[in-house]
Amino acid sequence: MAAAPPLTLADVREAAARLEGVAHRTPVLTSRTLNSLVGAEVFIKAENFQRIGAFKFRGAYNAVAQLPPEQLAKGVAAYSSGNHAQATALAARELGTSAVILMPEDAPRSKREATAGYGAEIVTYDRYTEDRTALGHALAEDRGLALIPPYDHPHVMAGQGTAALELLEETGPLDALVVPVGGGGLIAGSATAATALHPGIRVVGVEPEAGDDTRRSLAAGARVTVPVPRTIADGQALATPGELTFPVNQRLVDAIALVTDAEIVTAMRFAFERLRIVLEPSGATPLAALLAGRVDRLPRRIGVIASGGNIDTARFTALVGG
Repeated sequence: MAAAPPLTLADVREAAARLEGVAHRTPVLTSRTLNSLVGAEVFIKAENFQRIGAFKFRGAYNAVAQLPPEQLAKGVAAYSSGNHAQATALAARELGTSAVILMPEDAPRSKREATAGYGAEIVTYDRYTEDRTALGHALAEDRGLALIPPYDHPHVMAGQGTAALELLEETGPLDALVVPVGGGGLIAGSATAATALHPGIRVVGVEPEAGDDTRRSLAAGARVTVPVPRTIADGQALATPGELTFPVNQRLVDAIALVTDAEIVTAMRFAFERLRIVLEPSGATPLAALLAGRVDRLPRRIGVIASGGNIDTARFTALVGG
């Protein structure tokens, strides 16, 4: 893959202009109870209120919207465990094109149904034995579709960064920004915006303990591959950081915190009972890191990106009600 040009604050601002009136400007939530438990002032960017229920719509729309008309006429493709699948399907529908989405066979049923509901064709694969990136590229090439990756694309990263841009516009300067890490697109875009606006801000990523590929990669100074994680945080069940996202995060991310599945469930329960919001496991990992004391050198004012809330009733009840 050819190297992408450096991601800049200008790219994120251009994405914000492109998303104006299309993406939701999601609320920023605060809680005195949370502040007391954490020992800091916490501002939660609630991306569970974004279109399709997660931040992914930002990057998908920003990428699809920049395709030339002749490509839009042919359609787009994507591979995703769920949120990027829905985001690309909706972006395609909004921009008058079609989408074919490669999804793992064990993707949550609610996410598969929502993706199909936006009009996309779904093709399945086994995430534990097949390479989704290779399959996605082959699918796009065979059908003449534009491939919109879930994170390894400069326009996707720029779009995701608009979540942090909005957060900082509302809160003013923050001492730290805590962001979930899967392939690294959200934290790459967010860190780009945050560090450009406030150079002293500390950027902390959060991964499930079972899938710490980014933490290991940052420690090694190069991308490391781990076995496909088995974690309730399905949106973060990746084996290696993105080729384009990793250099950005290597430069801008200060630390990676790890959380257990049990800590994620505790955060989901807290969000439901105290914040009155529903978070999917991946969306709850930054909150889990704060509640479990996993973020060291805790500063005074902390921004958190709660990345999504796409979880069906049965699964939410099984996890949180146990």
